[in-house]
Amino acid sequence: MKKLVSLVLALCMLLSVVAVASAEDKVVINVWRKCFNLGTPDQEQVKKVEDAINAYIADKINVEIRLTDKSAEYEDQAKMGLANKEIDLIWTASWESTIGTNDLVPANAVADITDYLPGTALYGSMSEGQWEATKYNGRNYFIPVYKDNVEGYDFMFRKELVDQFGWDITTVKELADLEPMLEDMKNAGLKYPYLTQKTAMFYRWMIDEFDFFTADATTNFFSVDRETNTVVNTIQTEEYKEFCKLMGSWVEKGYIHEDDYTKVTTDTTTQTKDWGVSWWTDIPVNAEANARYGQEVVMTPATNRYAHSTSALGSCYAIAVHCDEAKIKACIDFMGLLYTDATLADMYTFGIEGEDFTYTQEDGQTIKHVTQASDKYNHSMWESANATIVTPLANEPDNKADLYDAFNGGALTSVAAGFRYDKAPVEAKYAACQALFEQYGFALENGAVPADDVEAYIEQYQADLDAAGYQDVLAEFQAQYEAWKAE
Repeated sequence: MKKLVSLVLALCMLLSVVAVASAEDKVVINVWRKCFNLGTPDQEQVKKVEDAINAYIADKINVEIRLTDKSAEYEDQAKMGLANKEIDLIWTASWESTIGTNDLVPANAVADITDYLPGTALYGSMSEGQWEATKYNGRNYFIPVYKDNVEGYDFMFRKELVDQFGWDITTVKELADLEPMLEDMKNAGLKYPYLTQKTAMFYRWMIDEFDFFTADATTNFFSVDRETNTVVNTIQTEEYKEFCKLMGSWVEKGYIHEDDYTKVTTDTTTQTKDWGVSWWTDIPVNAEANARYGQEVVMTPATNRYAHSTSALGSCYAIAVHCDEAKIKACIDFMGLLYTDATLADMYTFGIEGEDFTYTQEDGQTIKHVTQASDKYNHSMWESANATIVTPLANEPDNKADLYDAFNGGALTSVAAGFRYDKAPVEAKYAACQALFEQYGFALENGAVPADDVEAYIEQYQADLDAAGYQDVLAEFQAQYEAWKAE
């Protein structure tokens, strides 16, 4: 009996040691992501979601995550987090500032994962074309979210106002066509008739004329003119001058509030009833905006849609360069599961079922849908996981995944698709020019400069750019583009 008890105790101790070893063997990865739907994520709820995710994946992959969810100042904090090696897996995008895809590769901040991808669940979760489209210098540094991987923009209206004033929004083909509607809203006392969302919009509204290959609104003074297929100085074009004059006149007429060009508006201003018309990045199911903004909105196209060098990087993840092989593989394992397991994808996107969201299945629906109901944890598919795996929202169709395939396939191909510029030969001058954007470009494009002063302001803008080395950068990009075309 004593021997039996001793044996049982020994076995218990062995199992305990194995369990501890198993827990210790888990590779812990620090995941940082940006929250667009909440002004301030609730950290207790984020931790609760983290715990739920770890419990769910415990017997599936040898990984645990530590989840950091930020909204305000995400970019600056994430840049510091990368420098301090606090981040292993980071969400980013081609259009992001500070930590955008065009910042991270030249800065050697993210790992080359090309050789780790083949044969993994992650690599198999989307077509090879997606991996090819997101390469830099022939190598994979980013894990794209398969979503609306082309770029185009819509005019977005609050439906309540469309119904109130009886507008026919299909008549709006260009910005100037909005003026009668903006006048209605101003006369009705609306605070933000046209809401720029404190965004420099020339980059977006003018993509039918220009391919802004830097994918950065703060350097939209470089672009490829689609008609001439050459790199041009965009701020010296007639289009730029007329756009800035229009914005200046709209401020003078009371259509744009100074809160936009002084950056008082926030990412959640669109969730209020203080605005009337704004912009929206066109996606296959535009009704997603209703849930994001907590009210019904309607769209009409403002531009065509284009597949270009950075469109497939409109939302993606990257693995920090400091990660060793074990962590790189752990990040790939986690992303592979995230992109193929609907339960995990929903949890990561929507939070805790019964607290942050619920599943519903209405009459006529062949699959379940999600209703979000949380002000503590709230994300969207496009910045979380692939459209083919995240459960559609209650106001989205059953065949959402098919719509995304059709949407991406129906876009125009940009003349500059495939071109990736290298700013390294002129990096200091590029950065010096970029720094001038906040002083001049942002103000011009948000209407802070009166229409009559625009030309003089652009002249001073150009003079300061030239003093910072602009002409050298422009010449470098022109040479790179011509060399690329000749390949």
